[in-house]
Amino acid sequence: MKIEQLFSVAGKTAVVTGGSRGIGEMITRALVENGATVIISSRKASDCDALAAELGPACIALPADLSQMAEVERFAAAVAERFPRLDILFNNAGASWGAGIDAFPEIGWDKVMDLNVKSVFFLTQKLLPNLAAAASPEQMARVINIGSIDGQHVSDLETYSYAASKAGVLHLTRMMAKFLGPRHIAVNAIAPGYFPSKMTAAIAEEFREAFRAATPMQRWGNEDDMAGVALFLASRASGFMTGSVITVDGGYATTV
Repeated sequence: MKIEQLFSVAGKTAVVTGGSRGIGEMITRALVENGATVIISSRKASDCDALAAELGPACIALPADLSQMAEVERFAAAVAERFPRLDILFNNAGASWGAGIDAFPEIGWDKVMDLNVKSVFFLTQKLLPNLAAAASPEQMARVINIGSIDGQHVSDLETYSYAASKAGVLHLTRMMAKFLGPRHIAVNAIAPGYFPSKMTAAIAEEFREAFRAATPMQRWGNEDDMAGVALFLASRASGFMTGSVITVDGGYATTV
């Protein structure tokens, strides 16, 4: 088959949570620019609206705070109303919290776990009828969860709930893949390394430089790096993959 067929997302419907900035924005742009219609969420309505205005009618802003179950349910209902058939769900929305182990607060645990793990499971659950409506043995619907290399190795940063949540996301991906595969829904994950985002901007400069220097490819990730893997997992090119985790980190997690 030709590349245009294997990697095509033209005409597909997709949701990208946290899709207005950082890695989520990179994924959103890749999908829209290649012919998909995408609903994006963000806790900040202004960020959602700005990206939707820039990308045009193929990008639909539906702001939501997915750390709250009521918001998960409201957002899922709004998605279902617009997309009775949902081809692709990117569970990307996430948060982090850093503090020493002696002072790490309960709110820093609950906030991160609720958004990074709980919302991934329950949003997928709420959208299963829509994913199933688009699924077939020949063309699986896709769920792609955004994990992190911090769920694969021990970080130098004291981000306890973030690391635990991302390890949870990666194993949740495998669990969902096992039980949704027979329903023609493929579930895979991306484990990014260091990409420019609001989250990574909060890391102290000396740590960021140390991470870059320790990366075999000697750089951070960019838009093309994320677009390539996102389009691969969202298209027929990954047709015989489920329960897989693709690490996109320039070699950092396996060599540091």
